[in-house]
Amino acid sequence: MEFLPEPGEPRILTAVDPSAVQHDAEWRSEVMGWAPTLVHAVPNRRRRVARSSLGLVVLVILAGLIASQGWLLIEIPLDDSEWAFESTGLRELADEGYDGTGVRVCVVDTGVDITHSALVGTNVEFRDFLGSSLGPIDRGATAHGTMMVGLMVADGHQKGAAPGVTLGVAAALAGDADGENTGDDNVVAEAIDWCRVDFNADLISLSLGGERMDGERDVVVSSVRRALDAGIYVIAAAGNDGGIEDDGRVASPAFLPRVIAVAASDQSGTMWVNSSSGSGVGDDPNLKPEVHAPGVDVISTGEGDAWFASSGTSVSTVLVSSALAMILEAHPELKAEDDRCINHVKHALRGSLGGVHDARSGYGGLDAMGWFEAIDPACPSVE
Repeated sequence: MEFLPEPGEPRILTAVDPSAVQHDAEWRSEVMGWAPTLVHAVPNRRRRVARSSLGLVVLVILAGLIASQGWLLIEIPLDDSEWAFESTGLRELADEGYDGTGVRVCVVDTGVDITHSALVGTNVEFRDFLGSSLGPIDRGATAHGTMMVGLMVADGHQKGAAPGVTLGVAAALAGDADGENTGDDNVVAEAIDWCRVDFNADLISLSLGGERMDGERDVVVSSVRRALDAGIYVIAAAGNDGGIEDDGRVASPAFLPRVIAVAASDQSGTMWVNSSSGSGVGDDPNLKPEVHAPGVDVISTGEGDAWFASSGTSVSTVLVSSALAMILEAHPELKAEDDRCINHVKHALRGSLGGVHDARSGYGGLDAMGWFEAIDPACPSVE
């Protein structure tokens, strides 16, 4: 028997039979951040102003705005996370005319709900690996996939970072009885293979992660390696198990050398306490994580046509994916049929951030314009 700590309460151990197939798959997904930190709705608040002898003067002036019952309803604007797009240079790249047009981006997550007012009209090539839905659906306990997609392509209260991408979405994670978004490794692997073979992705964005399975065959890792070998860029969440219990390893498949692992920081650029750190083992430009991006209280599209704030390396991953989508739009030569350009793109990322690595923050915070300017579309070999 083995003993594994319970998610959220490491002092409680659960006995498991290691001979059971994938006995720890769901545990890994919960601990390492397949689901986001609990989200909260951003309310469309209204403030009521009552009548008073002094207020009557104001009410007369604003008579056209007074409801029949004598109350004036003042709309307080929704918050947004424009700071996350501006501080990373994403809007600067957009100002240069880039929006990801012509780049095929595949998102493996809980699916997507395109009935949200900011996603209506979004063209999505969708595949449901958990059921038989022919149209886009979000199967999450929280609409995690919808939030991730909104960060990239929303057109409403808040604009996505790369709305021109050709979007593929695979529903491979779902809500469980505990309100968590979890998934089976085989299903996730199948979804990644679909991104590669059927959707023909240029870039796969994985706002998910599991615990590395040393000495065992990991079907998700195998599927990601096949994508990388085919020249598909893979960007993955570093994981959400930071803090005093951090094991010093980013999630799987973010730990793979050719994958770009993304950590999370807040509005001030301070690293999020729960962002997973790397061990420092390996060589440049593949030390983990490679980059950090905003991932604390970032607002995006959610269930019920609402806007939600969420924290996690999941969020940060989508922002880095959006930056790379715009770079691939500008330099389609980087979309090779093998992995010869992947290493160069990672060296360019490292160079744009200064080249000094930290186990928690990577080489630095995302600078989309700096990354763009460091790219050589000829994909020169780098010693």
